[in-house]
Amino acid sequence: MAAWLIPAVKAILPFISPIVSSALPVFTTRKSDEAAAAQNSVLQQQITELQSAASQNARHVKELAEQLQKTVTALEQGAAVAELRFRQTAVWCGVAVVLSLVAIGLSVTVLFLR
Repeated sequence: MAAWLIPAVKAILPFISPIVSSALPVFTTRKSDEAAAAQNSVLQQQITELQSAASQNARHVKELAEQLQKTVTALEQGAAVAELRFRQTAVWCGVAVVLSLVAIGLSVTVLFLR
């Protein structure tokens, strides 16, 4: 089977190159026109999708900025409340220290006066 295949290929080979070279521009022109039209369509669709994504991104960024502003406001209010409680606790600690010193002084005085 291979004995007749090799001479047949050798006989056909010189004619393949001119046939391909003459038919190639016809096929590439059609494909390039169709490909260019398809590529323009794809590019237009991609541009539309990018514009849509950019507008959605802008909306999301605006929403995140609003949420961040609310969070910062809540943190500032929480910090003010915590500062007030800290000052109250510091005052009560000072009062407790003074009362404990008075109690120690009274107990030492009563101990030595007996």
